[in-house]
Amino acid sequence: MLLALSIRDFAIIETLDLDLGPGLTVITGETGAGKSVLIDALNLVLGGRARTEVVRTGADEARVEALFDLRDTPGARERLAQAGLDAGDELVVRRIVSKSGRHKVYLNGNLATVNTLAQITGGLVDISGQHEHYSLLRPEAHLELLDRVAGLSALRDQVEAAHQGVAVLDARIADLRARQRNRADREDFLRFQLEELDRARLEDPGEEEQLDREARRLGNVEKLRQFAASAEEELYGAKGAAAERLARAVRHVERLIEMDTELAPLLDDLNSALAIAEDAGRTLGSYGRDLNAEPDRLEQVQDRLGLFARLRRKYGASLAEVIERQDEMRAELDELAGGEDALSELVKDRLRAADALGGAADKLTAARRAGGDALLTQVTAGLADLGMGGARLAVDLSAITSGVEVGDRFVGPRGADRVEFLLSANPGEQPQPLNRIASGGELSRFMLAVKGVIAARDPVATYVFDEVDAGVGGPTADAIGQKLRAVSASRQALCITHLPQIAAMGDTHWYVSKAVQDDRTHARVSTLDRAGRVAELARMLGGAKVTKTTRAAAEEMLDSRQAG
Repeated sequence: MLLALSIRDFAIIETLDLDLGPGLTVITGETGAGKSVLIDALNLVLGGRARTEVVRTGADEARVEALFDLRDTPGARERLAQAGLDAGDELVVRRIVSKSGRHKVYLNGNLATVNTLAQITGGLVDISGQHEHYSLLRPEAHLELLDRVAGLSALRDQVEAAHQGVAVLDARIADLRARQRNRADREDFLRFQLEELDRARLEDPGEEEQLDREARRLGNVEKLRQFAASAEEELYGAKGAAAERLARAVRHVERLIEMDTELAPLLDDLNSALAIAEDAGRTLGSYGRDLNAEPDRLEQVQDRLGLFARLRRKYGASLAEVIERQDEMRAELDELAGGEDALSELVKDRLRAADALGGAADKLTAARRAGGDALLTQVTAGLADLGMGGARLAVDLSAITSGVEVGDRFVGPRGADRVEFLLSANPGEQPQPLNRIASGGELSRFMLAVKGVIAARDPVATYVFDEVDAGVGGPTADAIGQKLRAVSASRQALCITHLPQIAAMGDTHWYVSKAVQDDRTHARVSTLDRAGRVAELARMLGGAKVTKTTRAAAEEMLDSRQAG
């Protein structure tokens, strides 16, 4: 719902701030007062074309801001999130039109493109007279609308799920067939690679690390001997080695214990240290004497490490990944060998899934035909009430031309149908697409008739009607007012009108006027109280001269409309 509209230096409006509420807001005023400027400003924040001519004379830029409540429009919140913008319960749109041509768009404080603006605000407002914002003028919206009115969401979900299943099978079949077409080449390539890997006898992922340690040892035999011998001498072999000195310390402590037994635990520690030193020395000596250069073994280890390096460059970052890739290639080779059987099974599964999809799509098509007939009957009755008794609505269901193939037709995630509403405004004329209807008044009344039927299920939160009263009066004007009031019971509605019968129906009444001040034209919008409404209705009834009779008629009209 539109909560607020702020306009600065736009056409003849210098400054205007409007708060909007639910229900029906009627907008009246003398011809040329600037009522259409409000619609033009709203059109701008919905992604309409920005023209430098709208910048007020003497100003550098025009600015229009709108605040929307998105709590009842989850689709807009989802589009905001997809665009990476704040997707809360409110949307603030700011559109700046500069005389220099450098226009700007802001969505919740973030710079955005006009295309993004149009996508985000699409479906928030339907504006009569601005065809790009009439959701019903877009054939792609007709299918969604018909399904909502007819309550077909469950059938739609079944078709969508069945379509997804067929689409997945189609993708698997296409992939397997592509692989089968290249089967011989692929099998030869896999066998060649597996032969190379099998020759390497890869079994232990830790083999490379073990061989690397062995290579370092074999490549440093002389240094290892030298260091081992030196360590043995220091610990055990040389005169004054650690073991000899520890033995002397043991003897001294033994003498101490003869005089002070509290030192007995220390003797145990020293004996342990002596045993460790002697054992370590003997172990190092044995290690050094057992070392052999083994140049042949070193060459073998280095060759195998080189092989591992080559295999890692081709098949994986580590030996473990190379072995994993080897297993994958064996599995793929087995799959290719049994590909014909797998493909045959997939094709059978696809036939069964396509049959189920076709059946669900047929049920949905039948339900849409029935729903279309019901909608046609209700809208036609509504058009008759609005003075278009000769109008004829048609709901055209045709087959879609893309999607998954089911027999000799296509089915998409929304079924097998394309839906479009067609209208003949006058007897004898063939129904035409709505966007070809020339008369703005006829189009507005058709939209009002449709909205009267679908308002409770329509996701559009705000309707704006302009020219809805063009060329009508009397009972038809009363009927239009009643339908506007009925529609506004579930949706916010704004209506620019020249008829007092319609103006009296409003929950809120705005009066647009203009005045010349300091040789400049200024448009103003006032919210009328009861006295103001009576005066304005009297003016609309009697023209410039307001009499007691027209004032009394205005009061009676206002009382009766508001009571109804």
